[in-house]
Amino acid sequence: MNYPNGQKKIKNQESSAKRSNNIFSNRGMSLEEDINVTNQYYVDIDKAIIHKKPTPVQIVKVNYPRRSAAVITEAYFKQASTTDYNGLYRGKYVDFEAKETKNKTTFPLANIHNHQIQHMKSIVEHGGICFIIIRFSALEETFLMQAEKLFKFWGDKLSGGKKSISYEKIKQTSFLIPFQYQARVDYLSIIDQLYFG
Repeated sequence: MNYPNGQKKIKNQESSAKRSNNIFSNRGMSLEEDINVTNQYYVDIDKAIIHKKPTPVQIVKVNYPRRSAAVITEAYFKQASTTDYNGLYRGKYVDFEAKETKNKTTFPLANIHNHQIQHMKSIVEHGGICFIIIRFSALEETFLMQAEKLFKFWGDKLSGGKKSISYEKIKQTSFLIPFQYQARVDYLSIIDQLYFG
């Protein structure tokens, strides 16, 4: 059938294929953005309260080009940041780091800092749920690794071992987080299995 604007009607199966492609086209977004969308979804359905931690910054100089606008021209980090996200889920404190790599075969441990590991160890020692979410962006795969497993790889690095974790090791020791439409990085489904199963 032809319409007045000259365009042909799209068949139902073509339009549904386009719709499913649009859902997965969101996969190009950053891990942080996907987690933020997921966390907002958790808040909206009253499942958990987990937010991105603000980075503490000391403002040094501010320029006022107009009375209604201020521009920060110089600022410094007050202290080294710990992990990216924290909050509450089912009465438990949740704290985690999120890292993304373009590498297809390894995750470089240089992406993590010693003060972050120390912070994560404190969370675990105090009974909190702590983990790292690792995304291999080129492979479009996202994994959840418990902090305790990350500590073993970190200990190997410190004792002169490997300075990265292979993709295969991550697949063996971590949990694949499938991409979903609303909860793009539905890490709480894995937390349910690990801690509340």
